[in-house]
Amino acid sequence: MSAPKLGFEETLQQNVVLQDLCSGCAACILVCPFGCLEYFEERPKLIKKCETCGICPKVCPRFEFSQAALEKLVFERERRSEEEFGIYRRLVIARAASDSILRLCQDGGVVSALLTYAFNNGVIDSAIVSATRKDEPWFPIPRLISTPEEVLDSAGTRYTYSPNLLALQEAVKQKKKSLAFVGTPCQMQSLRRIEAFPLRKYSGIIRFTIGLMCTESFTYEGLMKRHVEGVLGVNLNDVTKMNIKGKVLVATKSGEIKAIPLQEAKQYTRKGCLPCTDFSSELADISTGGLGLSGWTFTIIRTKKGEEIFDSAEKAGAVRTRPAEEEKFAMDLLVKLSKKKRKTV
Repeated sequence: MSAPKLGFEETLQQNVVLQDLCSGCAACILVCPFGCLEYFEERPKLIKKCETCGICPKVCPRFEFSQAALEKLVFERERRSEEEFGIYRRLVIARAASDSILRLCQDGGVVSALLTYAFNNGVIDSAIVSATRKDEPWFPIPRLISTPEEVLDSAGTRYTYSPNLLALQEAVKQKKKSLAFVGTPCQMQSLRRIEAFPLRKYSGIIRFTIGLMCTESFTYEGLMKRHVEGVLGVNLNDVTKMNIKGKVLVATKSGEIKAIPLQEAKQYTRKGCLPCTDFSSELADISTGGLGLSGWTFTIIRTKKGEEIFDSAEKAGAVRTRPAEEEKFAMDLLVKLSKKKRKTV
């Protein structure tokens, strides 16, 4: 006799949302077949009676989650203890070959370069990324894009949370067949749980995933409104780029760069980020991050699928690479941050 199905209230509401463990990934909202949930203040909100289908708890990265089970799904084995930042096939320091990408990108522009290559060569018909709202500068939103030009429009990193999984609803609605997904570690965990379920309606259209290295994200109201605008006195319309290199760096149209010490920025950390144990998006096909590098991206190629995409882009001259061993500081930082996240309780 199978166990009875449990609804949202008995599972995620009680054990995740009310315990401040919710990552805000929106996987539960995406997969609910009855439209019982909506995204409200970075959390799921029940808007009508739950139909108790039992699906939403099966895709949450914070409810009965097993990293080992998903490693077996993705890599056909579990991570060994010496694999301190997850399973991988190849490590490189990389950057986009295109000057137009490098002018707009974050660090080395590898994500933009891979997406552009994939569009231009028919590998994908769409991609899910984060962009910004036109009416609120630097406020991140999920975006489904379909052209290389839109890749550049959404280039760069926002350090507040974008629930990119919500854009999968639009991808299915538009009957997309082959898309790339760019997102955070918690979103990679959700996608793999969707794949494991399996919910092929969503997982079946994803060609490859690019995971972003992430220590935490900050609240928009705190970091951007209260600190960048309030403390630094910078109009958000004047911000051209943000980065983290030991400090939160805010570049403006005037060419000035203002810095926020990380310890000050951490007061705005989202509660939902605190339970996270994955720094480098260990379940992605390809993981990317700055790791203190200037003009280059530390790139972890994890799966065969990711290796095929990256190697093709490299051979076509879309990305340039050099050995990861040349950047000992970045390697050491990757290990340090991965260990620190793993110890999170």
